[in-house]
Amino acid sequence: MVDVRRLVQMALDLWERSEPAAAAAPVPPPPPAAAAIADARPVSLPDSAPAAPPLRLPVPPPAPVARPAAPAAPASLQAHPAANRSILLQGQRVAYLLQRAKRRSIGFVVSEDGLVVRAPRWVTQPGIDEALQDKAGWIVRKIAEMQQRRASSLSASIQWEDGASLPFLGQPLQLVVDSEQRVARSGAVWRVEEDVPGSPSRLYLALPPSAGRTQIRDLVQAWFIQSARQHFLARLAHFAPLLGVHYTSLRLSSAETRWGSAKSDGSIRLNWRLMHYAPAVIDYVVAHELAHLRVMDHSPRFWDTVAEVVPDHRALRQQLKDMPAPPWDRAA
Repeated sequence: MVDVRRLVQMALDLWERSEPAAAAAPVPPPPPAAAAIADARPVSLPDSAPAAPPLRLPVPPPAPVARPAAPAAPASLQAHPAANRSILLQGQRVAYLLQRAKRRSIGFVVSEDGLVVRAPRWVTQPGIDEALQDKAGWIVRKIAEMQQRRASSLSASIQWEDGASLPFLGQPLQLVVDSEQRVARSGAVWRVEEDVPGSPSRLYLALPPSAGRTQIRDLVQAWFIQSARQHFLARLAHFAPLLGVHYTSLRLSSAETRWGSAKSDGSIRLNWRLMHYAPAVIDYVVAHELAHLRVMDHSPRFWDTVAEVVPDHRALRQQLKDMPAPPWDRAA
C-alpha cells in the first residue's frame, strides 16, 4: 500500500523547484556629481520633527565709495591791516597792500604790519603776481620772521608797577615807586647800585603809593625820552667828525618799525626806544644815519662808509633785528 503522505510531499518539492526565483528590486545608478549638486533641494522632514530654517550666509554691507578728500585750506601769514590784494605764495595766503607809484620797478617792503608792494602804474596785475612768485621765498621768510619778532615783543610786555623791570642800555632796569621820596624828590632818578655787583640799576619814581599804571608809564617814558636826547647828542657829536659830515638837527620819534632816518638837509631822526639796546647797537644806528649824509642809498659804498666807524655793523644790525624792544602802548 502506497503511502499517500509521501506522494504529496514529493509533489510539493517538484513544484517549488519549477517556480522561478523572485527578481531582486533594481538599484538605480548613482546620478552624476554635477547633476546631484544642481538638483539639490531642501529635504522635507517628517511632521514629527520641525524643519530647520535654510542656512543663509550673511550679506556684507556695500563698501563705501571712496571720495577724494577736500583740499586743506592754505595757511595764512599775517595780513596787512590795509590789504587790498592777496596771493598764494608757497602754499600760504598772503594779503598785502598794493600801492601804485611813479617808479621804474616793483618794490617789496615787509614790516610789522605786513607786506607792502609798490609798483609802477603801467605794470599789470599779472605782472605783479609774477614778480611776487619770483620773490615768494624771501617774502614768506620775512613775514614769518616779523611775526615771530612781534610775538617775542608782545611776550616781553612791561608790567607798569612797583618792582617791574625793563631793559635800559642793554641791562635790566628796576622801577621803584619812591612814595616817601627818599631818593627822588620829583620826577625820576636813575641809580646804579654799585655796592651790590650784578644787581639791576634802579629808577626811582616820585609817585604816591596809589599811582596807577598810566602814571608810572608816563613818568618812565618822559625820563626815557630825556635820556635818549642826551645820549644821542653825545654820540652824534662823536661820529659826525669821524665821517666828515655835519648834521643840522635832531628829532626824536616813537615809530613802531623805523629806528632812524636822515635827510639831505642834514636833519636826523632817531627813535627814543633805542635806549632799550646796548650802547654798541645805538652807535650803529647813529653812524648809519650820519653815513646817509654822505651816501643817500644803501649801495656798497654806503656800507663801506658805515664800516669806517663801526666795523662790526653787520653783527650789530642783526642784534637789532633779533631782539625786539618791548612794546609800550600795548604793555599791561
